[in-house]
Amino acid sequence: MPRTLQPVTVLGAGKIGYAIALLLQRTGDYAVCVADQDAARLDAVAALGCQTLHIGNDDAALQDTVAGRYAVLNALPFHRAIAVAGLCARHGVHYFDLTEDVASTHAVNALAREASTVLMPQCGLAPGFIGIVGNDLARRFDTLLDLRMRVGALPRYPTNALRYNLTWSTEGLINEYCNPCVAIVDGQLTSVPPLEGYETFALDGVEYEAFNTSGGLGTLPQTLAGKARNVDYKSVRYPGHGAIMKLLLNDLRLRERRELLQDILENAIPATGQDVIVILATASGYRQGQLLQESYSTRIYGDTVDGHALSAIQRSTAAGICTALDLVAQGTLPQRGFVGQESIALDALLANRHGRIYAGQAVPDALAA
Repeated sequence: MPRTLQPVTVLGAGKIGYAIALLLQRTGDYAVCVADQDAARLDAVAALGCQTLHIGNDDAALQDTVAGRYAVLNALPFHRAIAVAGLCARHGVHYFDLTEDVASTHAVNALAREASTVLMPQCGLAPGFIGIVGNDLARRFDTLLDLRMRVGALPRYPTNALRYNLTWSTEGLINEYCNPCVAIVDGQLTSVPPLEGYETFALDGVEYEAFNTSGGLGTLPQTLAGKARNVDYKSVRYPGHGAIMKLLLNDLRLRERRELLQDILENAIPATGQDVIVILATASGYRQGQLLQESYSTRIYGDTVDGHALSAIQRSTAAGICTALDLVAQGTLPQRGFVGQESIALDALLANRHGRIYAGQAVPDALAA
């Protein structure tokens, strides 16, 4: 008898949506439908063997993408998260997204209190994987003092003054640079300003800077509240980037004109698929009376999957949400309510067919400079 496939919808056929569809379709475990308003994008995912659905750019159009599905994986812009999660809760459908937006996550959490299915936001890289790593490090200590998490989605060959290329959603990037950041400071859950907390460090001989950005920790600060002295998250960039962004956002007041800033960046900063994900997490604390430090560091590069080139940000973001879906489908995770990323054990993620890419890799021959 033919195997029954779990019907899932991927909302959004952009770069990340395409990668999600590719990873799920190739497993043979899911009947994948991809919905988008862009016909050309839908043609690309249809070539993968996925069903497609053309939808409008309004919340009412999402109804047909949700009803009767096992799960919805939302790769739309962050401002659509609440509407989609609400539909999934009403229709009894598992919900997963990639949002870095803190307010949207709080709203999804509220919806999940009465939901009969899983509502699991922030399933990407940061928030997402970095919270899983941070929670794993935290659990290794009897008394946790400091937990520092650093993630950068960076071009491998930067040439402009920003030393940056667009690798994912410009709207999401600006959101991270403008919104308040949650952290634990001296044992207190608090808010710290974006683009502040500047620091520099070297990793494997490469110089980086890092500064506060919003949303990267997901719900981990709430989980560790009262259990740690300091917990923070910062985005990693090449030196000089943060100063220019502070000029644009603060001195030129473009944080008040985000649509204009988005237009400027998208028309002046080239996108690239030649990127690298830099991840560094460090924890210190006491174990059996001894003061210790432990760290987790890796890099992720782009690669080809079944002949399709995926950038590092595509691979690392899509792998997170696909792993979360797998673990819910397998019964490894709770089957209803709000599920934070720290509910996933690092070992379980790295053992997953999608999550194993987070263990890092050598630079692929095809990408080596």
